[in-house]
Amino acid sequence: MKPLVDLAGKRGLVVGIANEHSIAAGCAEAFARCGARLAATYLNAKTEQYVAPVAERLGVEWTAPCDVRVPGELEALFNEVNTKWGGLDFLLHSIAFAPREDLHGRVVDSSAEGFAIAMDVSCHSFLRMARLAEPLMPDGGCLLCVTFYGSDRVVEHYNLMGPVKAALESATRYVAAELGSKGIRAHAISPGPIATRAASGIERFDELIERAAAAVPEGRLVDVDDVGALAAFLVSDAAKRITGTVIPVDSGLHLLA
Repeated sequence: MKPLVDLAGKRGLVVGIANEHSIAAGCAEAFARCGARLAATYLNAKTEQYVAPVAERLGVEWTAPCDVRVPGELEALFNEVNTKWGGLDFLLHSIAFAPREDLHGRVVDSSAEGFAIAMDVSCHSFLRMARLAEPLMPDGGCLLCVTFYGSDRVVEHYNLMGPVKAALESATRYVAAELGSKGIRAHAISPGPIATRAASGIERFDELIERAAAAVPEGRLVDVDDVGALAAFLVSDAAKRITGTVIPVDSGLHLLA
């Protein structure tokens, strides 16, 4: 297939591949097709078996564990990036987590601990990655994260992740402003509902997908390949003057009240 954009020679770190159907896998597919050199992470030894086939198929140069809640593991990952590559051109942050009991309850009933865990894994980890990536991007680069429209409107059953994604989007704007002078750009990609393993943790997510499919102006929902196409464009030189945005790729779902 013809490359979407030219990423030849660019080095990218993909954080958050869960399996071949995940959003991060779709983005990695697009990056690889456009010629990028890739590294990818897996959460732990248990999940490595699902990530390894994706990495092998896409020609990922190396993989490493990355559980942002394990002290020192994120720092070790970026040290490995520096050791193996000596720099980094782009990063995709595609991880999120909230304890089940907090995710499935009302936001007002969420525990302080559960809220803090969700914010740490889903939002603050992006800031930590931006800080660690900064010295590895002396010639500029691009930092991407993944959000959802439940950040700025109430989506039934999305619950705690709504405020958390809102914080992530705000964090993205501050990252873009603070690192812009160094040529480092930041974006939050906002896909429409996609049936991924992560989404399965949201109560009655299948109903959300059905409603969205019936409502979107284009008449069909997006898939991980659509998200990947946008991600590849954003990390390319074609988008070098675009930063600090929350960009929907949702077949027009964001247009609806």
